[in-house]
Amino acid sequence: MQLIDTHCHIHFPDYELDAEEVLGSAQAAGIGKLLCVGCTLPDSKLGVAFAQKHEGVWASIGIHPHEAARYVDDDEKLQSFRNLAGSPKVVAIGESGLDYHYMHSNKPEQEALLRFQLTVAQEQDLPLIFHVREAFDDFFAILSDFEGVRGVVHSSTANTATLDKILNRGLYIGLNGIMTFTKDAEQLQAARAVPLDRLLLETDAPFLTPTPYRGRICEPKHVLVTAEFLANLRGESLEDIATATTSNAKKLFNLS
Repeated sequence: MQLIDTHCHIHFPDYELDAEEVLGSAQAAGIGKLLCVGCTLPDSKLGVAFAQKHEGVWASIGIHPHEAARYVDDDEKLQSFRNLAGSPKVVAIGESGLDYHYMHSNKPEQEALLRFQLTVAQEQDLPLIFHVREAFDDFFAILSDFEGVRGVVHSSTANTATLDKILNRGLYIGLNGIMTFTKDAEQLQAARAVPLDRLLLETDAPFLTPTPYRGRICEPKHVLVTAEFLANLRGESLEDIATATTSNAKKLFNLS
């Protein structure tokens, strides 16, 4: 049985654990593949370098919506990002999207940066990893201007109404440790409703450590905890969850 962590940040310079030991622990737990996801241009470059050094590791390059104000008018940085997208072992664009909760960048800046990353993804024929918080109406409107978008809504906490809209766009749903500690019945209802062929597993390490390991630094090995929780929540076997989510990740990100 193998699992894939489709979203982690263990390549971040401030990740507090030794990345080599973390990879070993993940492999021992049956997590045979993982994606290191970038949120800025510098850590996207680090993620690519990290992936190129390690078997079973791939990279997604992205600029988080929080960072939009710093990038959207900087043509040199945007061109550097565009060039990076063609690097070996880059299998996705993201973490990209819209975040209206904190508003570290204004809406026009976030929209412009999302449109840029959607364009780069189309140029490279890559899927996207989306971060969307309190912004789905604008997110769906922007997607409508781009044909054939493939990707996943990462760290989904959607209710069933929003879930249906996400699925109708052909996107996958990424679930992580939030599901193990949320008290929101609608989020759990939506987690039950995700079709097995549209489900991905992730950790968002070092963040969102699942129960019963709250208070510790999250690692890719913890994707197994989320898989076990979801199997119980959904009334499915762990083996079926593992088989389906691994197949989905390989398909979406073209992993060998």
